[in-house]
Parts: sequence; structure tokens; C-alpha cells
Amino acid sequence: MSDTKVYLLDGGSLVLDGYHVFWNRGPGGEVRFPVYSILIEHAEGRFLIDTGYDYDHVMKVLPFEKPIQEKHQTIPGALALLGLEPKDIDVVVNSHFHFDHCGGNKYFPHAKKICHRSEVPQACNPEPFEHLGYSDLSFSAEAAEARGATAQLLAGTTRANSTFEGIEGDIDLAKGVKLISTPGHSIGHYSLLVEFPKRKPIMFTIDAAYTQKSLETLCQAAFHIDPVAGVNSMRKVKKLAEDHGAELMYSHDMDNFKTYKTGTQFYG
Repeated sequence: MSDTKVYLLDGGSLVLDGYHVFWNRGPGGEVRFPVYSILIEHAEGRFLIDTGYDYDHVMKVLPFEKPIQEKHQTIPGALALLGLEPKDIDVVVNSHFHFDHCGGNKYFPHAKKICHRSEVPQACNPEPFEHLGYSDLSFSAEAAEARGATAQLLAGTTRANSTFEGIEGDIDLAKGVKLISTPGHSIGHYSLLVEFPKRKPIMFTIDAAYTQKSLETLCQAAFHIDPVAGVNSMRKVKKLAEDHGAELMYSHDMDNFKTYKTGTQFYG
């Protein structure tokens, strides 16, 4: 395997109540949590997994989540730290289309785009309790048109340059890079397993488990479409990590995030 490098692009932070982070468990009270994207530099190209949140969208639609995001924590800003621009990304993969995972998609009209085949239809017609989750529709002209939200689209965004290749099941994205189907949090949620030639693999839970405590207690977030599928997905993630001897990394765990390599540092 050619050397693979993984960069974590710090996208700032948001706030949720503890009962939303740990469904029916808590404790309650404000929990500030990180948001980040995953950049994989690989012999087969540059792959970006998720694109964080858009500050202006959150302030307009979800201001109670109290976003903190500096310029270097936007997607263009985070890439610039690495000497890159959005045009340098070959493939964008969205684990799902909740607003904190797709807010920067609009910067990549040129890139190939991949998601679970059920995610765009769900964003077009979400369940009533999913409307805030699927509130940033700037990633897809199709979804924005279906929901009457075309004002969110960046000038130049079209169906042609915001169309996704739909996949299902566990998929090899590239050699040693596997998308792991983990529905429950959303209808087509994906986690990520990355293998390296010189270090142990990393299993990114993404939103199948917000935090280490979430996975250890099998307590998912309150934002989900299918809680039973969500628990089964957490069990799947735990077993795969054990089988591969993989290090676990969590999507929204501030204590763990403070120990992660970000900026110009990388795993590989």
C-alpha cells in the first residue's frame, strides 16, 4: 500500500444539551462539541469525508447551537493551512447530510460526490423530526428545489455539479479505505475505516457514536431515525474496530478531540 495520510480539518464547535448528546440518559446541560472533516491523501487521490457546517446557516436557523468558527476553521481556511484549495480535492464523500456534515459541499462543484443512495431522497423529504438536521440544503440543487430552498444555493450550483453517486452497504472507497454502513443516526449513515502501512488502522465512528461514552454505553444521540438500527450499528463499529485492532475516533467528543492531531499534523 502506498503511504496514506489522514488530516483532521478542525471545523469549529457547536453546543447541544446533554440529553441530545446522550439520548434518554444525559445528564442535561450545555455540551460544547467539536466538528471536523477528514481529508485522506492517498495514491488514488484526495478524498474529503464530510465538509462541516456553514456558520451563517447555523446562526440563521440554529443559533441556539452557539457556533464558534474562525476563518481557519472553514473548509477553505482549513485546506489553506495545508497549502490546498477546494479544487485540489478529487472526491467528496458525505457520511450523511445533517447540516454539520455538508455545509462546505458548495465549494466543490468540480469533485466527484458520493453518499448512500437513500440520503439525497431523505433530504428532499425528511421526517418531521429531521427538518433541522436536514436544514442546510446548499449541498444539492435537487434537495433545495424539492424543499423550496433554492436561495441557499451558491451561484453556479446546478443539478449536474451537485449530483451524487449513490452507494449502499460496505464499500471500498480506495485501497485500505472502507466506508462502513452504519444506519440509524440517519437513513444512510456511513462510518469510515482507514488502514495504513506503518500504524494501526483508525475507525472513525462519525455520528454512529458521538463520543467514547456513547459507544461504551451504546447510548446514541437523540437525533436519529431508527434507534434500534443505531444500536446495532454501534455494535458493528465496536466489533470491526476490535477485529482490525483499530484506534477509535469519535465525531463530537471534545475531550478526545483535544488529543487528536489537527491542522498540519496528520496520521500515517
